[in-house]
Amino acid sequence: MTSGDLITYYDDATGERFGLTAGELGGWTSATTALLTEGCGLGPGDTAAVLLPPHWQTAAVLLGAWSAGLELSIRDWAGAGLSPAGDPLDVTFVEHRRIGNWLDEVPTGRHQFVLGLAPHGAATGDVPKGYRDYTTALRPYLGAHPPRHEIDELRPAVVDGTTYQEYARTAADVAEQHGIGPGDRVLVDTALQEHPLIWLLAPLSAGASIVLCANLDASRLEQRIDKEGVTVVLR
Repeated sequence: MTSGDLITYYDDATGERFGLTAGELGGWTSATTALLTEGCGLGPGDTAAVLLPPHWQTAAVLLGAWSAGLELSIRDWAGAGLSPAGDPLDVTFVEHRRIGNWLDEVPTGRHQFVLGLAPHGAATGDVPKGYRDYTTALRPYLGAHPPRHEIDELRPAVVDGTTYQEYARTAADVAEQHGIGPGDRVLVDTALQEHPLIWLLAPLSAGASIVLCANLDASRLEQRIDKEGVTVVLR
């Protein structure tokens, strides 16, 4: 194993490699929580749509939103029963590519953030009207320590009513099913494992670290397993 990263992200289409230690991911997560609670005035019971692919920034958004006590939709908006014609959500996080392709179908939020998922967290160019660039909006909160509040495990973690407690149990079950344990290094093919219960929460719940691979080049797989000290492959 060549790094102390908690999450290592690869994109074989661009050659990007980016790693975050537990402390660095914690910093992004805390900043996201502060952005939501202090910047947007949101808290437990408010709703968020996270329409993002598996990515290290997506991890920060999800963990930050859950730390703020929000109820999330993490599926495609049609699958989640969301409609642009319905009541606005409290906040939406949308990949820039999705807005460009499906602008009329993206659900409305009182607060709307766009993520270009550019290498190293660079700001998004050409921000659509009505949106704020996530990384730019986050910058004032990096290093922040938002007030901690007790998360009621019986409150919904997602908009379908699944509670925090149920989500945690499911993540632990998924980890057990895949043989993931403490200290494991889990390689994830993002094209095949899109749900954060699998690519994010299951490894973290087991005390494992993650090698997240977008546009995975199969010819590089064995070399990457060796280089990153991978012990479990989720494909």
